[in-house]
Amino acid sequence: MSVAVTSFAVFAASQVGTPGPANMALMTTGARYGLRAALPFVAGVALGKQLIIWPIGYGLMGLADSVPMLFTVLKYASAAYIIWLAWRVANSRLSVGEASVAPGFLAGLIVHPLNPKAWGMITAGFTAFTAPGTPTFEATLTIALILLGMQLVLHPLWTFAGERIASALSGTAAERYLMWSLAALTVLSVLFVLFGGGTK
Repeated sequence: MSVAVTSFAVFAASQVGTPGPANMALMTTGARYGLRAALPFVAGVALGKQLIIWPIGYGLMGLADSVPMLFTVLKYASAAYIIWLAWRVANSRLSVGEASVAPGFLAGLIVHPLNPKAWGMITAGFTAFTAPGTPTFEATLTIALILLGMQLVLHPLWTFAGERIASALSGTAAERYLMWSLAALTVLSVLFVLFGGGTK
C-alpha cells in the first residue's frame, strides 16, 4: 500500500497508548466519574482526532508553512488550556459513583484539537509513513482508520485505569497526592511536547 500500514499501526499504538495530555484527561475523568459515566467523553476524545486528521491530510500543513506564527500561537494557547485543566484536577477530589455530571461528548471532542501532541503525531503519520504521490483520500482515510481503531481500544483502558485507582484511593490520605500527581503528569506531558520534541 501507499501508506506503510503495519509500521504506522505500531507507531500509532506506541503513541496513543503512552502518557500524554489526552490520556491524562481520560484517566482523570475515569478517576472522578467512573468508566460508564465517562463513555460519552471517551467517544468525543476518540472522534475529536478526526477533526485534525482530515484538515492536515487536505493541506493544512501548507498553511503552517506560509503562516508559521499562527501555529506557534495556537500551540502555546492549547498548552495553556491543558495546564489550566490540570490545575483544576489538582484541586478536585474523587467522587466515583456520586451524582455529579461527567464531562460529555462535546467536551471530549475538543481535547485533541487542543492537544499539541496529537498534531505532531498526525503530521508524522503523513510525512514519515506515506509514500510520495499517494492519493490524498487514500492516505487520509488509512491514517484516520488506524488511529480511530487504536483509540477505541486504548482510550477506554486509560479511563478504566483511572476508575480502578480511584476506587482504591478515594477517601484516603493518598487521594490528594493522586490528584496532584495526575495534574503534574499532564503538565509534564505538555512541556515535553513543547520543548522536548515528543509526538502524539
